[in-house]
Amino acid sequence: MLTLNNVSVSYGAIEALRGISMRVEKGEVVTLIGANGAGKTTTLRTITGLLEPSEGTITFEGEEIGGTATHKLVARGISMSPEGRGVFANLSVRENLNMGAYLQKNRGQIARDMAKVFEMFPRLKEREHQKAGTLSGGEQQMLAMGRALMSRPRLLLLDEPSLGLAPLVVRQVFDVLQRLNREHDTTILLIEQNAFQALKLADDAYVMANGRIARGGTGMDLLTDPAVQSAYLEGAPATRPRPVET
Repeated sequence: MLTLNNVSVSYGAIEALRGISMRVEKGEVVTLIGANGAGKTTTLRTITGLLEPSEGTITFEGEEIGGTATHKLVARGISMSPEGRGVFANLSVRENLNMGAYLQKNRGQIARDMAKVFEMFPRLKEREHQKAGTLSGGEQQMLAMGRALMSRPRLLLLDEPSLGLAPLVVRQVFDVLQRLNREHDTTILLIEQNAFQALKLADDAYVMANGRIARGGTGMDLLTDPAVQSAYLEGAPATRPRPVET
């Protein structure tokens, strides 16, 4: 579905991405983990057209999209929930969600999509007429995700959805991501500082370091990799192999 091939990106003289290559197949959850400054957010900003590659190619469903304007990518089926949530503080919850559906013309479909968001995030339904700026951090994250879903994405990009949230809310966020993937067939590319939760959820995963892909494999491969455990999973619950499905 999404392929990055030897992509490099520079901020002036600083090379932020150095020839990275990765794939996201349809129906997968793929996660990027790594230290702050490793290049994870730059990767998402490049995919969504906010930055243009200096080298390499980015293809989505077989078509080159490198440097394509962001609003055109939304129309193609790519949506992003950014780090920091980015909700419209002076607009209500409902108005924020409607902003996510700005390319949709079918009012009946918009209403059905909003009902689906409210079903996934009941707290938003309770606060649908409340200004977004008065919501808690967890509620704002739910709203940012819900707004991204209103564009009916086939590929959902998420940048640090659990950042700053209480453990209970983090579990709720990851439960919703699992539902989106399994029940609604949404493909997800996830940047996440909670490496343990991200790798548990992921089909495939990549470790970024200094603008490069340092490691790649299945989520379970990296979850049980001693080097990854030492660098990113200290203090996380003990990992066990997944049970064999019969």
